[in-house]
Amino acid sequence: MKFNTKSTEEKMIKSVAAHENNLSTIRASLANSAIVSKVTFEYYGAATKLVDMASVAVTDPKTLTITPYDRSTLKAMVKALLASDIGITPMDDGSVIRLVFPPLTEEHRKSLAKQIQKMGEEARVAIRNIRRDANDDIKKQKKDGEMTEDEQKAGEKSVQDLTDKYIKQIDELTSKKEKEILHI
Repeated sequence: MKFNTKSTEEKMIKSVAAHENNLSTIRASLANSAIVSKVTFEYYGAATKLVDMASVAVTDPKTLTITPYDRSTLKAMVKALLASDIGITPMDDGSVIRLVFPPLTEEHRKSLAKQIQKMGEEARVAIRNIRRDANDDIKKQKKDGEMTEDEQKAGEKSVQDLTDKYIKQIDELTSKKEKEILHI
């Protein structure tokens, strides 16, 4: 019986996608609507994503505008933005919230680069954990007599090939984001 790597690969793809999503929330001094994608506020007693209750648009490379669908939520949105870790003070004119992205200092760029490296390492660890789980499954199947030693070696090799492929993708994403931050 050959080891099925499909579920292992699906998990690795999800890990890469999660890493890419996490990287998109790091601001590179340019306005990016993904920055506010995780901001939530209290709306009728429930935590609600800001992007679900407002139109978020990039008006110029340094400005993001947030237009609430319901004006009564404006103050709650401003409060949520202030409490979030985006590091930008929102300005509101009573109907629209503006986030003006200041240029990054060299020190802040370096700290963001370290944060990106850390996120990259966490993503690589997640991939390696998926590999470990897959290899444990292969060893269990071999022990239970469901596969031969040759099938075990082939299964472990295919899992390692997947691991190498997805760690390379994570390294490329991490490197690209780091260059984006350091060379603006």
